[in-house]
Amino acid sequence: MKIKVLAVLLLLSFAGSAVAQSEQGAGASDRSRQRIEKEVRHEILTLPRFDVFDNINYSVSGDTVTLQGDVRNPSTKADAERAVKQIEGVEKVVNNINVSPASPGDDRIRLAVYRAIYGYTSLQRYAMPVVKPIRIIVNNGKVRLEGVVDNEADKNTAGIRAKGVPGTFEVVNNLQVVKDTGK
Repeated sequence: MKIKVLAVLLLLSFAGSAVAQSEQGAGASDRSRQRIEKEVRHEILTLPRFDVFDNINYSVSGDTVTLQGDVRNPSTKADAERAVKQIEGVEKVVNNINVSPASPGDDRIRLAVYRAIYGYTSLQRYAMPVVKPIRIIVNNGKVRLEGVVDNEADKNTAGIRAKGVPGTFEVVNNLQVVKDTGK
């Protein structure tokens, strides 16, 4: 399978920098931060209602974890915060996760985009992992694709498939290419 576990982990990656410290302190701090990051990633991926229509990112700074992204269900936002607060070494959680408004129209678009992308022959391999690498965020008819794909062609195909769904007002394709084997 082309998608590696590393690609899924990239889905929940963060951008940040360590505070300058002594070499010994920095090493211990980096190990602690890496352990917290690993546990946050695990907790998010195992949330009971976390699915292809949710996208949660995070950053770790010292003993503070900041959560960002979009979810469909308010309980997913609360569950994410609760799970992360229980991690040893986490003292504070800043929960900046957005909850998409309930909308039957958006629900219809979500399912149609899911079928258009994951049902398309050249993209079906992305449907195999439990945690889908292409995340579909819909808010008021606007679709945003997040996550990772193997190559630029797959990124473009996913965007085109999403744009073809009736009722979408806009499609923003934020998919990241994690490896490109094309020449």
